[in-house]
Amino acid sequence: RPPPFIFTKTQAKSLIKLASELPEVGRYLKLRGPTYQIVFILLYGLGLRVSEVCRIQFKDVDQDRHLLVIQQTKFAKNRLVPFGPRIGRVLTEFISLRQSNSINNHAPSDPIFSFTNNRPISRKTVGTVFRSLIFQLNIQPQPGSSSPRVHSLRHSFAVGRLLQWYHEGINPASRLLHLSTFLGHVSPESTAVYLTITGDLLEEAGKRFESFAYNTQEGASQ
Repeated sequence: RPPPFIFTKTQAKSLIKLASELPEVGRYLKLRGPTYQIVFILLYGLGLRVSEVCRIQFKDVDQDRHLLVIQQTKFAKNRLVPFGPRIGRVLTEFISLRQSNSINNHAPSDPIFSFTNNRPISRKTVGTVFRSLIFQLNIQPQPGSSSPRVHSLRHSFAVGRLLQWYHEGINPASRLLHLSTFLGHVSPESTAVYLTITGDLLEEAGKRFESFAYNTQEGASQ
């Protein structure tokens, strides 16, 4: 089975930007661009599952503590997902935009991402929009890897976090439990499988090994 597609930061930014430019379609698809922009930001920036993003309700966003309450996840559990100031800002702006474009006030249990009758957007619709944007951007997989899918954004988040730890000189294996909890996995073993080894990761690992080997040789020669 080929490894999953991993988005570069440039590709992810292009996807999010193009999503933000989606036009409104009639009276029922207002705020289409801002909606899909924040949907893809949450998928790539927090590594959420598509189903989790689609089900987010107004009450699930704790803007004071910068937390998302992800309810009834894949394993029927709730979890708290912290987000940084940039995601907090775009979430706040989108919620304000939704409220200003609505005739009635939204109930706490209403879905944030909805176009008609307070029904949450569907995973299928998100996937359709995603494939259309990928086609327009002409994003192609690397030889031997899978084609980009919506779930690839979650993979990319996990791999990006692993690479960041490498850059910070942290052993990723020591942080798998943290990442496993963040992603909503049952065990770190599931997370270890999730983290696809990319070319950048191998290069970074090689640098760490060379540094280790050099220090070992230096120590042996003294």
